[in-house]
Amino acid sequence: MKLFSKYRFALLLILVTHLSIAQERYDRGYLQNYYNEKLHFGFTIGVNKTNFLITNAAHFERFDSLKTILSNPKTGFNLGIVSELRLHEYITLRFVPNLSFAERNLQFYFEGKDTITKIKKIESTFLNFPLDFKLRSKRVNNFGAYIITGGSYSLDLASKSKSQTSTNTNEQIVKLKRDDFSYEFGFGAEFYLEYFKFSIEGKMSKGVKNLLIKDGTIYSNSIDKLNSKVFLISITFEG
Repeated sequence: MKLFSKYRFALLLILVTHLSIAQERYDRGYLQNYYNEKLHFGFTIGVNKTNFLITNAAHFERFDSLKTILSNPKTGFNLGIVSELRLHEYITLRFVPNLSFAERNLQFYFEGKDTITKIKKIESTFLNFPLDFKLRSKRVNNFGAYIITGGSYSLDLASKSKSQTSTNTNEQIVKLKRDDFSYEFGFGAEFYLEYFKFSIEGKMSKGVKNLLIKDGTIYSNSIDKLNSKVFLISITFEG
């Protein structure tokens, strides 16, 4: 006890110094030069909900038995590669080509003596090429936030746009064009770890192109426009 009293000032000084150094390291955070580096690369994985915005045909009432058309989104997933170019300390240009697996159903409700539901399943495999501007916040230790906005071109590798139209109503499909353009907006949070950066992002995109192909069936004639709508939640790892 006497020994502690004799050296308590020295021990207190060592403790304060240690805490000061630790706090200084914490304040600096990891990957301190990240904002100043010109290029960054990484990969991303995500979960999507793909849907349609439906515009009914102008004289929808002429389809006496067809009362309602609804779009039912399904869950899919995305895999992509991230390339990010620094334009300014807080502004980057981001290119994230990705492969997306998506599914959505169009439900047609016919009413007569009984209500009959016809479900047209649409499965797609997209190659997406989004180009976004990213505005990032000032870092707080190992945390940052950002917003993104931009556009994307998509190519549906599973498109059945050239398939032959069946005369059997039950076998008829809803044909969609193979490519689409969309605008998108999103936000995210970044966490700087010792060797890489981890991000969580939410993004919404809306297609500007009418995807519907008119082929003379009741399913295409009853719709004027089909536009895509996608919500994507993804996680990204960048070095």
